[in-house]
Amino acid sequence: MNLAAGIDLGGTRVKGIARDLDGDEELERTILSTEDGKFFDEDPAWANAIRDLLSDWETRFEQSFSSIGIASPGLAAKDQRSIAFMPGRLAGIEDLVWEDFLNTAAKVRVANDAHTALLGETWQGAAKGCKDVVLLTIGTGVGGAAIADGRLLRGHLGRAGHFGHLSLDPSGEPDICGTPGSLEDAIGDCTVEKRSGGRFTRTKALVDAHLAGDEQASEIWLRSVRHLAAGIASLINALDPEVILLGGGIANAREALLEPLCSYLDVMEWRPADNRVEIRIVELGEWAGAIGALHHGMIS
Repeated sequence: MNLAAGIDLGGTRVKGIARDLDGDEELERTILSTEDGKFFDEDPAWANAIRDLLSDWETRFEQSFSSIGIASPGLAAKDQRSIAFMPGRLAGIEDLVWEDFLNTAAKVRVANDAHTALLGETWQGAAKGCKDVVLLTIGTGVGGAAIADGRLLRGHLGRAGHFGHLSLDPSGEPDICGTPGSLEDAIGDCTVEKRSGGRFTRTKALVDAHLAGDEQASEIWLRSVRHLAAGIASLINALDPEVILLGGGIANAREALLEPLCSYLDVMEWRPADNRVEIRIVELGEWAGAIGALHHGMIS
């Protein structure tokens, strides 16, 4: 047995997968509570829980891990051994060197959770086998990741993929990163109440009203989707992907999102020799990060 693990550390839950690489068999999936803010013996509760889980798997499967991949919010250090920058959440995660904390001989690699979600989708999900892919996660905010020529784009500081902070209107209000008129503020759930003049507090309610024929709701929703199309058209020109993946809670709108989005892209997208970029909804759901983390640990 060649034992590997993928861990996705989130703000409220930890998702873990154990896999036998020799038998190409998934052994177990587990979800734990993060308990952010709690500490035991000076270590974060979530760190202890992950260490205990991995130890339990090694005991039950009677095998030491060969590789462990860990996904987390924040910017991963260049050496991929820790998270270098994650303000405001997951106290204790910055500069926690997982290999040392776990006291393991296994290869341990750490990555941003959006990056691993894309790795998961290109390994086992909606973009399996594709080498040029952009992922947009559209929920409370807008995040993402990109793979070009089969390589994950990390950038100088690990910021690559923060597509929510693309500027669509240089005269617009600054978002939480200071970007004026950002894509995140144009479609993210974080601004739907402001965009709707207080009528809606969640995008799902806005979309439901749009589908029910509410003209004002339709105007608000379609304006947001048009901004998304402009952002996607810009990403296509910058990165030249073969596939754009959409994930996050707002992507659950499916046809209510895809139909107008594709119509706007018919006008905005540059299509040399009539080549259009395919838009797909992600397939792996909440497990994409853990699956991608496992793969990242294997291949790094």
